[in-house]
Amino acid sequence: MKRSLSLLLSILLIQTSFAQLKVADLTVENLITPVGLGTKQPRLSWKIISDKRNVLQTAYEIQISTTKDPSKGEAWKTDKVMSDQSVYVTYQGAELKSLTHYFWRVRVWDNSGKASPWSERSWWTTGLLNSSDWKAQWIESGLPGDSVGGACPLFRKSFEIKKVINSARLYITSHGLYEASVNGQRVGDAYLTPGWTSYKTRLQYQVYDITSSVKQGGNAIGVVLGDGWYRGHLAWEDNKNIYGKKVSLLAQLQLMYADGTIETLVTDGQWKTSTGPIVSSSIYHGENYDARLEKAGWSTSSFNDADWKPVKVNDATKENIIASESPLVTKHEIFKPIKIIITPKGEKVLDFGQNLVGWVQFKVKGKKSDVVAIHHAEVLDKDGNFYTTNLRAAKAEIHYTLKGDGEETFEPHFTFFGFRYIKVDGYPGELTANNFQAITLYSDMKPTGSFECSNSLVNQLQHNIQWGQRGNFIDVPTDCPQRDERLGWTGDAQAFSRTAAFNFDASNFFEKWMKDLAADQGSNGSVPFVIPNVLGEKAGGSAGWADAATIIPWNIYLAYGNKKILENQYPSMKSWIGFMQANSTNDLWNKGFHFGDWLFYRPFDDNDGRSAVTDKYMIAQTFFAHSVDLVIKAASVLGKKKDAETYSALLKRIKDAYLKEYVTPNGRLISSTQTAYVLALNFDMLPESMRKQAADYLVQNIKSYENHLTTGFLGTPYLCHVLTRFGYTDVAYQLLLQESYPSWLYPVKMGATTIWERWDGIKPDGTFQTPGMNSFNHYAYGAIGDWLYRIVAGIDTYEDGTGYKHIRIQPHVGGSLTYANADLQTFYGKVSSHWKADNGNLSLTIEVPPNTVASIYVPTSSSDSIIESGNALSANKEIKQSGTEGGYAILQVGSGRYEFSTKLK
Repeated sequence: MKRSLSLLLSILLIQTSFAQLKVADLTVENLITPVGLGTKQPRLSWKIISDKRNVLQTAYEIQISTTKDPSKGEAWKTDKVMSDQSVYVTYQGAELKSLTHYFWRVRVWDNSGKASPWSERSWWTTGLLNSSDWKAQWIESGLPGDSVGGACPLFRKSFEIKKVINSARLYITSHGLYEASVNGQRVGDAYLTPGWTSYKTRLQYQVYDITSSVKQGGNAIGVVLGDGWYRGHLAWEDNKNIYGKKVSLLAQLQLMYADGTIETLVTDGQWKTSTGPIVSSSIYHGENYDARLEKAGWSTSSFNDADWKPVKVNDATKENIIASESPLVTKHEIFKPIKIIITPKGEKVLDFGQNLVGWVQFKVKGKKSDVVAIHHAEVLDKDGNFYTTNLRAAKAEIHYTLKGDGEETFEPHFTFFGFRYIKVDGYPGELTANNFQAITLYSDMKPTGSFECSNSLVNQLQHNIQWGQRGNFIDVPTDCPQRDERLGWTGDAQAFSRTAAFNFDASNFFEKWMKDLAADQGSNGSVPFVIPNVLGEKAGGSAGWADAATIIPWNIYLAYGNKKILENQYPSMKSWIGFMQANSTNDLWNKGFHFGDWLFYRPFDDNDGRSAVTDKYMIAQTFFAHSVDLVIKAASVLGKKKDAETYSALLKRIKDAYLKEYVTPNGRLISSTQTAYVLALNFDMLPESMRKQAADYLVQNIKSYENHLTTGFLGTPYLCHVLTRFGYTDVAYQLLLQESYPSWLYPVKMGATTIWERWDGIKPDGTFQTPGMNSFNHYAYGAIGDWLYRIVAGIDTYEDGTGYKHIRIQPHVGGSLTYANADLQTFYGKVSSHWKADNGNLSLTIEVPPNTVASIYVPTSSSDSIIESGNALSANKEIKQSGTEGGYAILQVGSGRYEFSTKLK
């Protein structure tokens, strides 16, 4: 029984709140005090803090100015706006100016008419909002050997500051990857900058506050560039120089003096260049560093650059340059080795205990010209030896040549590795754990979700899901972080996107990546297999992969209430529908290449006809329908009524064609697989009268495999959801808790610390799946995490109040679990659902953040048995009962903490 958001709001608005309101956590474009924002109409958000129940915002007032005094330099003053909106309020003031500091504050009124104090003042600065703001010139080294796989070029410039500095900011980007230093100090905490985008149309720049790094007198800036994704090897068959053959630099330093004047220093022909100790650097192959070639103090003003060469200025475009749009890659957790292993082959191996992504920092002391080699691997083989065959052509190595003047410390610059183990060759002296540490690298997303239950294997599964996301969200959602691939595969990302939005704040991450999808989308609407597209124009158009164009924007809209992503991506969404229509005959999509239900389980003994192979065109038709359905929803949200009507008619024809082509008169599907039934049911391809029977067929199939799944990348995300929807949550729990192959817990039992690419990456006998495609950090099957949050714990959002403005909490007690706890930090605050079952009794602790409402489904045999905070439910006027449904009592509540206890249904 669905209750509309407007009805719940009207109920709560008449109730009284005596909370002392506070406003906190002000963000601009989901960022706290961002420097160099490139959005001309940024979206403002805030949280209401109150420990009282039923707190709603009824109005807000915003003040924005270019000075700390809101009465001066006013940019936007809203006065009192009657609205409950506290997330994504779009700036509507005076046109923002480049390189400007904006200060803002907000206050709100609640549903008792009380006003909060003004929030603490927050701020943001704008970046270079127009391409004409770039005064710098592109420069490259022009040195012999400046080509892919060659030495990383250095660039430097000395400058003098004669006046007192108020602030200094560096605006910088590159073709290739950059690392900048000012007066010998590394700039910023980000790595692999400027990140990976569709470079020809979208090249990000970053902004750094370097006020503390500069001084009056002599100064210097230095920048080193690496091949990175720009010209380095990507994918296969010697695929390189994809975006260009020369790495180059564009930088602009703005100095703001105490007397109010501004000076701008830029990259131009006056800069100098040389090479340094990074002999080669590659995303796939690692880094070769010769410390003997270091140029001590090269980014300081005292360095003598007389033998350096003048740079070469080029005329590369600046029209494609944009401000950073997603969280940058930064360092996170640090792991020390848990043991040192001497393998049967005599290899010296360090085990860090966790399959991770990043690199190793190590200390070494030896003679000049000694070479230490570090090799990276995810697993050891059956015999306990170091195993790298599954890396394919990726060398994934570090070679460090010592300079020999005492203890030396090294970490790489323009590469990353997926590994749990390292093999060390050539290390002088004793190999000790204290001299090594593994440092993780991934996009700096804020952790938002946690899930825990009474089953330790499921808890490890959740750990593995989150670590799979950490390791593969390296500026783009990669498929794997270790072998010669590491590409933004669209199928993997769409399958995992809803789970990703629970674990971390992935809003800006996906919003940026989806813009690259639109940029690389073909003129015929085809969506590439990977984004950014480095596989060529013909590598696209596969069902379930290309549907990332529709699925991810909708999932991000649901998870965050981010309407702008629908606005941005709507043309791309329609274009993808157009491609499917153009490749259909009588609304049946039966053309082109499709990956199908990738890496599904194929039984070893399949003589009884139960094969898990699902017809690829049958799958394509279901995703055709699903994408059209999502475009209908997006059109409705965006107020495009005619589009919604047109696509609704198309959707009916698509489903009619599916029934005619793929369903027998008796209601069986031509592919009698789990994936076939899951997709048909999840996307409502069958008439209502056929669905119960189809769900029964699905369950029969699962039972015939002794409660094992057989789904691949496309069927797995929806499998347990479909079972729950049609009353088979008990079967879904059997699949979740299944410990033998194929299952989610089989890799856990085999010692996995991340999600595997294959259900049997390591077989029961300890041997490996085919090394040509066998990653041990590949998040797609981690999509079960969505079911853990939304079904086991029961936290979900309604479409009439996306982003958890209207929360649905419906826990499903089942399996052998005795408790489950989930917490989610939303843009409104924390949502919690904790349940515990004991001898037929249930306790349920719920948290609902201010300025939201929730529909709570309490599993019970009788609503009369529900106790809340020690009182009968009937005595609590803050909680509204709105009937029962499927063994649940439905309660309508506002913000606050609730303690329910009852008899289980």
